[in-house]
Amino acid sequence: MAERAQYEELARQLSAVGAVKRDMGRILPPDCPTGSAAVLTLLGRHGDMRMSKLAELLSVDMSVTSRHVAHVAARGWIERHPDPADKRSRILRLTPTGLEQLDELTLRTTHLLAERLSDWTDDEVGQLIRLMTRLRASFGDCRSAPPRQASAPAAPVFEETTRTPAST
Repeated sequence: MAERAQYEELARQLSAVGAVKRDMGRILPPDCPTGSAAVLTLLGRHGDMRMSKLAELLSVDMSVTSRHVAHVAARGWIERHPDPADKRSRILRLTPTGLEQLDELTLRTTHLLAERLSDWTDDEVGQLIRLMTRLRASFGDCRSAPPRQASAPAAPVFEETTRTPAST
């Protein structure tokens, strides 16, 4: 078991990851803020879903989710279809344009990571992936599920949004 000082240093390092996420947010296209990127990423990773499931995966309340969904729907990146099981609910689905936008986000994220980690070895990057995956699993993060199909693009790291007071 690690010593207390190690856990304290780990807590400091994890809080500093916010700077990495902010830097990644700066590469987003102007019409695709972090919340929109998160919606696209989650739909790309998990497939069609109800808004309630999306809110759960985003870890925000329904009003915040509705704003994000309205933004991506207005740009034609998703469609909202009636849920056959419950006509009051809507199923969210990526459109071909949404898939193109997700591909662009993935490309931007991949380029940034390749640039910033250019002095890392393949083994070091692999080790970081394994350790971060294990860390998320230790916390029971439901978003760590593998993509639903092998052909799905790698998801950019925009799965979290800033929590609002109503969502905490």
